[in-house]
Amino acid sequence: MRARYGVPLGITAVAAAGLVYSAGFEVRSFRLRRVTVPVLPPGMGPLRVLHVSDIHMVGGQRKKQRWLRSLAGLRPDFVINTGDNLSDPQGVPEVLDALGPLMEFPGAYVFGSNDYYGPKLRNPARYLIEKAQGRHGLNGNAPAQGVVHNPWEDLRDGFDAAGWLNLTNTRGVLKVDGVAVEMTGVDDPHIRRDRYTQVAGGPSDSADFSMGVVHAPYLRSLDSFTADGYPLVLAGHTHGGQLCLPFYGAFVTNCDLDTERVKGLSTHTADGRTSFLHVSAGCGTNRYTPVRFACPPEATLLTLVGRQ
Repeated sequence: MRARYGVPLGITAVAAAGLVYSAGFEVRSFRLRRVTVPVLPPGMGPLRVLHVSDIHMVGGQRKKQRWLRSLAGLRPDFVINTGDNLSDPQGVPEVLDALGPLMEFPGAYVFGSNDYYGPKLRNPARYLIEKAQGRHGLNGNAPAQGVVHNPWEDLRDGFDAAGWLNLTNTRGVLKVDGVAVEMTGVDDPHIRRDRYTQVAGGPSDSADFSMGVVHAPYLRSLDSFTADGYPLVLAGHTHGGQLCLPFYGAFVTNCDLDTERVKGLSTHTADGRTSFLHVSAGCGTNRYTPVRFACPPEATLLTLVGRQ
């Protein structure tokens, strides 16, 4: 009997232990990633950028809220929020409270699909099926039916009141210690709200430094930013794969980006030009899949320095 049932019972025990770890510990094991990126014009002093993404706030997530508030102690030069702040229609006040200390600093934001629409329960295996079929979000899939509409306008108004730049298919400029930092953003490509033609043309001559911002790092957006000459693009959306295999990495990115660049700093090339790309693994999860494995929740402090 032991020989017959020992392996299945052992597999069950390991699976149960993994579920307890991923849902009970790692999903709340918040980390700060630190990255140095050589993108500034020679002679310009360094800029410290805090990149937060994919908060997916659900009511009562006190530890996440405390951790987000604590990030203000880093004293960044400015903050970039790449969307998916919500996973609960009632979560706007808690998002604004958690980000309140960070909104004392200059900042900019774009929204993701979960800011606009509430999440739905899905079979996680569908992400693998969609990857195999080349379908992601509304890019090849039928529009979602019966979705919950989140109060994203309240979130927008809170960010705007703090002075953060709304980069929804538009441009803006932050003044940081006398340096003009131009931000160019598009709305979420995952739900086909991106309109790059409205911001095309590349960096302005009047800006000291320019960068692109988008929620979901779809290749069409990355190609456009890179071909237009932006030296740096920030994105989120992927959750770093969320459920990863140690020594292997992510299985999916939930977009058409390859898994090798699912999180962290990498490069992207289009039309003979190359940009740095930073994809945040985010600090939250969909409320219906509150697990992470080999992919802890994070924010990133990027130190931008002069090009070599």
